[in-house]
Amino acid sequence: MSEVESKRNDGGALDALIDFYRCLNARDLDGLAVNWAEGDVPSMNNSIGGIRRGWPSIRDGCAKLFGGAAVVNVTFYDFSSQGGSDWHLFVGRGKGACKTPSTTIDLHFRTTRWFTRMNGVWRQLHHHGSIEDPALLAEYQRAIFGSPLQKPV
Repeated sequence: MSEVESKRNDGGALDALIDFYRCLNARDLDGLAVNWAEGDVPSMNNSIGGIRRGWPSIRDGCAKLFGGAAVVNVTFYDFSSQGGSDWHLFVGRGKGACKTPSTTIDLHFRTTRWFTRMNGVWRQLHHHGSIEDPALLAEYQRAIFGSPLQKPV
């Protein structure tokens, strides 16, 4: 999924996934607020944002990323999709780039996104992302934080 992916406009979970990546790549916090479940329900776990519980914490992590010098763009691909009437799970890979004024880093992630239907609308409930290559992880953390992290965030 990327910002140019066409939606089906059928109200399905895939459209919510496409909306997520559009908002992420556009650095659109208001759009992400619509995509994620509200309150303390959602959770996120990744190498930059750390473990975050609740939309306010997830929002704060995204705001820090969006407010920094690095610009991150990600495409979701090579994924499986399975679900029921009120839940949907996407498991796959992410690739993209992290650009700073001095460097560009090619990114490669493993990613899981779980959506649930809440009041008739698909909302993201959980995200897990990880970078398998320790050197790439250190380089990415250096670009975002100034140095690799010594402990989990």
